[in-house]
Amino acid sequence: MKKTNFWILCILLAFVFVTSCKKDDDPDPTPAVNESEVLATYLESTSSPLGKDYVNSDMPSITSATDVYTLNLTGQVYIIDIRSAADFDSGHIANAHNMPLADVLTHVAALDQTPYSKVVIVCYSGQTAGFATLLLRIAGYDKVFSMKWGMCSWNEKFAAGWQTAIGNAYATQLVKTETPKGPMGNMPVLSTGKTTGPEILQARLAVLLTEGYGPAKVDKATLFGNLTSYYIVNYWPADQYADFGHVPGATQYTPKASIKLAADLKTLPTDKPIAVYCYTGQTSSFLAAYLRLLGYDAKSLLYGMNGMAHDDMGAAGMTIFTDAQIMGYEYVK
Repeated sequence: MKKTNFWILCILLAFVFVTSCKKDDDPDPTPAVNESEVLATYLESTSSPLGKDYVNSDMPSITSATDVYTLNLTGQVYIIDIRSAADFDSGHIANAHNMPLADVLTHVAALDQTPYSKVVIVCYSGQTAGFATLLLRIAGYDKVFSMKWGMCSWNEKFAAGWQTAIGNAYATQLVKTETPKGPMGNMPVLSTGKTTGPEILQARLAVLLTEGYGPAKVDKATLFGNLTSYYIVNYWPADQYADFGHVPGATQYTPKASIKLAADLKTLPTDKPIAVYCYTGQTSSFLAAYLRLLGYDAKSLLYGMNGMAHDDMGAAGMTIFTDAQIMGYEYVK
C-alpha cells in the first residue's frame, strides 16, 4: 500500500513539473499590443481616414478671416464657434453655430457638408481651434480649417487677446546653442483596450475632446520658470532655429518631416512633458493635439514666439500679429 502511494505521488509530481515547464516555455498566446505605435502606424498610412500622413503633408489647415468673410457671403462656409456661450452672445460672425469643443466631432459627423467648401472652427486666438481642427482632420473631415488669429482678426472688439499677448520680454534669453534630440526610445503607453488603428483612434479622440484644450497648453512664464522640467520642441525649419535663436534647451524638429516613426518621433520622451512651440501657437496646437492622441504629454506654448520676441520676429520677416491683421468685419449678437 505504501509502495503504491509512493508511485502515485511520483506521477503527480512529474505531471506538475512537466505542466509548469510547458507554461514557462510556451509563448504568450495574446502578446501585448503597443497601442501608441499601432495608432501612429495607422495615421501615417494610406489606410488612415484621410488616406495619407496628414501631419507630415498638409498640417496645419488654417484659413484667414477674409476667406471666411468672403465664403460666408454666399453660404459656402459652415462656421463653428467654440468660445463660451456668453462670449458668443456678446458678438459673433453671422451664421456661426456655437457649441463646446467636446461636441464638435459628433456635430460635424452629422453635418451634410455638401453645400460648403469649408467648415471653419473659430475660437478666441486660433489656438484652441487649431487643437480642434487637428482632431477633426485626423478623424477624416478634410474640409475643416481653423481661422487664423481667431476672433481677434475679425473685429477690434475681440482683438485684446492677441494685442496683450505679444511681447519681447524673453528676446534676450534666446540662445543659438544646438540641443541634440534625445535617443530613440519607446512609444507612450496607451490603455484603451483596443487593438486596431481605427478602434484606438476613436477611443483617443473621445478622451481628448472630453479633456479639452486645457491640458494641451502652457504659457511662457510657466515654461521659462521651469525650463528643465520640459522637453522643448522648436517646430521651425533648421535654419531659423540656428539663425534667429530659440528657447534655451529647445530641440529642433522640422515641420512636415520629423514627427513620424521613420524619422524622429521616437526621440520624444515619455517620462516628462513636451512643450511645443512655433511662431504663433497655432501650428503647435495642431501638433500638440496629435502627440496627445499618441499618448505623449504634449503642450503647445501659447502665442508661440510672438509672445517672447515679437519685434525681432517682425524684423526677421517671420509671421507676427499686428493690428493690420484686424479686418474690422461686422458681427452680430
